[in-house]
Amino acid sequence: MVRALVLTGFGINCEEELAAAYRLAGAEAHIYHFNEVLLQQVSIHDYDILNFPGGFSFGDDIASGKVMANKIKYKQLPNGKTLLDEIKIFLQSGKYVLGVCNGFQMLVRLGLLPNIGATFTQQAALSHNDSAKYEDRWVYCKVTANSHTPFLNGISIFAVPVRHGEGKLIFADDEMRKNIIAKNLNCLTYCLEDGTTATTYPENPNGAELSCAGLTDETGHVFGLMPHPEAFLSLYNHPNWGQLKRQNPNLPDEGAGLQIFKNIVAHLNTCKLPNAEMV
Repeated sequence: MVRALVLTGFGINCEEELAAAYRLAGAEAHIYHFNEVLLQQVSIHDYDILNFPGGFSFGDDIASGKVMANKIKYKQLPNGKTLLDEIKIFLQSGKYVLGVCNGFQMLVRLGLLPNIGATFTQQAALSHNDSAKYEDRWVYCKVTANSHTPFLNGISIFAVPVRHGEGKLIFADDEMRKNIIAKNLNCLTYCLEDGTTATTYPENPNGAELSCAGLTDETGHVFGLMPHPEAFLSLYNHPNWGQLKRQNPNLPDEGAGLQIFKNIVAHLNTCKLPNAEMV
């Protein structure tokens, strides 16, 4: 069975929803405090997917996700390595990493996204929303054509909630932006209901460059996004579910966000199949 490790602690507060998403998708999900990993009481290598949930790690002091990213980068584990060193090994073994909202901010500051050239250096940043306020509402997102992360297989446009104050993605320079576009790493963009890219507020809730709501790395194994798919696991999470159901009585009871988790679980089950047959 696919195994997902969901980290919590230090102000993270979306761990239960993220674990529920994996369980509904058919995976085994365990929630552990960051300290249990940093003290090596729990090994990330026992899992297939490492998850950084949303929340307010360290109260968003300095910048969202910055303090937690520094702990991952610099705190020495009992084996003398850092957690970032272990994550690199985790990815080299073909496993996957997901970051949502505050978790996405951590991945960007760690250099895990977009990680062009596999340098693991910070190539982008997340700044305060252009609205200068915390945005807590629903938006539409569309998947970029030829996106190569299995998390987004078969998805085109979906509604999803955003809950953030620092979601404006800014790339290091023009060359970085060109690379992002050329490599289809801008895998998820804010859009209108009809799929038109949202270049202005409020459809683009934060003013992100390239209207970017999510990034993947060049391997497709690291995926991060500002919106919260784990908050749309059931149709009844949607604030307008009653009207949607009246308009289309055959509308599935599943929320659109669940498909992201079903995708990665199905992909990993397929990857594991040859080993299962050998046994």
